[in-house]
Amino acid sequence: MLDFRLKVFQCVAHNLSFTKASNEMFVTQPAISKHIKELESEFEVKLFNRSGNKISLTSAGDILLSYTEHILSLHNEMKFEISQLTTNLAGSIRIGASTTIAQYVIPAALAQFHERYPDIKLSLITGNTEYIEKRLLKNEIDVGIVEGKPTNSDIRYSSFLNDELLVFASALNANVPNSISNDEFVNLPLVLRERGSGTLEIIESTLQQHKVSPKQLRVLMYLGSTEAIKSFVKTGKGVGIVSRFAIEQELASNVFMRIATPNIKFYRQFYFISPKGPESIGLSKLFLNFIQKHYNL
Repeated sequence: MLDFRLKVFQCVAHNLSFTKASNEMFVTQPAISKHIKELESEFEVKLFNRSGNKISLTSAGDILLSYTEHILSLHNEMKFEISQLTTNLAGSIRIGASTTIAQYVIPAALAQFHERYPDIKLSLITGNTEYIEKRLLKNEIDVGIVEGKPTNSDIRYSSFLNDELLVFASALNANVPNSISNDEFVNLPLVLRERGSGTLEIIESTLQQHKVSPKQLRVLMYLGSTEAIKSFVKTGKGVGIVSRFAIEQELASNVFMRIATPNIKFYRQFYFISPKGPESIGLSKLFLNFIQKHYNL
């Protein structure tokens, strides 16, 4: 019913790579090229500019991508509406979640959703909050879940879960006290998340509220993931600040120790995000309702 070539085109357009599209769709690269050539022949336009190993969308490609996104979205809604007439809901949901949430918060809920709705295909992309918001506004995901403060006026933010960032070190690190003052905080050898992450944004804004400038911090390095921070701290060096969800097991097993900061608390909110406009419907609404019930929200 739906022209498969449009799915191929969308995948190539999102990845700007025939090779990545081939791997993602489990279709040979010659077949990917054949589908694109057929579309170009049908519309009598070039859809991609080719320069060496790099490709980019032409003006015609931009137009086709916009319509393709709309067509595929309508097709998904149609499948959902029809499937509601039966006991088997079907379709697909593209989820984007910031790294902490994707790794430590929602995996169990995703597993239960899949068990409840086995014919609904879930795909999950991860990245920092800034990355997920950009993918949402480009209509590359259907549902977003992020950390950090609401900052984009084109996005609707709905509260999900409360979180606290904990200051921690290796239990083997004898150089760090288990409780510190604000003055001592600035001398900690910190290992923090990278720019663009919701975690770093919360840390810096909270410190500024307590008259501590981020420039005063003694930062050893910025790392691109929570797991990288945990691995570094496990060596017995450095102090990390990450979500409580990320280190619950290690704290319980005494791999890490929490460093108390009585005068500074790093609280934050996780958010569901969607573009401004009509609220989510169909499969997206079903998924959001399921997640909220899973966490008794």
